Amino acid sequence: MERLLSVEDGILAQRAADGDERAFAVLVRRHGPYLVAFATRLLGSRADADDCVQEALIVAWRRLPELTDPDRVRAWFSTIVARKATDRMRARRPAVSIEDADPVAVGPSPDEAALTTSQLDMLRKVLDELPPEQRTAWLLREVSGYSYDEIARELGISATAVRGRLSRARATVWERMQEWR
Repeated sequence: MERLLSVEDGILAQRAADGDERAFAVLVRRHGPYLVAFATRLLGSRADADDCVQEALIVAWRRLPELTDPDRVRAWFSTIVARKATDRMRARRPAVSIEDADPVAVGPSPDEAALTTSQLDMLRKVLDELPPEQRTAWLLREVSGYSYDEIARELGISATAVRGRLSRARATVWERMQEWR
């Protein structure tokens, strides 16, 4: 295990995809704190973030053979965590007892709620269809509020490349979401 601590992410990801649990454990130890911080920033709750990251890592373990660029495993983990966090945010519903509910002003009307749900479903579909590099940059900027420099550091690319990815992602989201404006 000690020898694996100095091995590059790409090699660890390839070994983990081949079923090496120790390689996956090193990746989890290496990137887990970042993933929890990322999820906490998205969800606003450390407990929810821990659960979200655990679910995401289970998905990642199962889907490792599908990883096309093992050197980008951290960005891939981040994308899975962002999706799991989005699922959790969508599932959150305010809990109001029927006895305590104001029948007049409980919240959005059924029509408004359906419209919002449809918009979120469409946005998720659009984001799922973006190339992974664009989706990750978009989520880091628009959901997590990272600066261009922070995204560049996180993804290991230049700030100029971040701007390009975000520009293409925003153009696609803008175009595909036109019917909801």
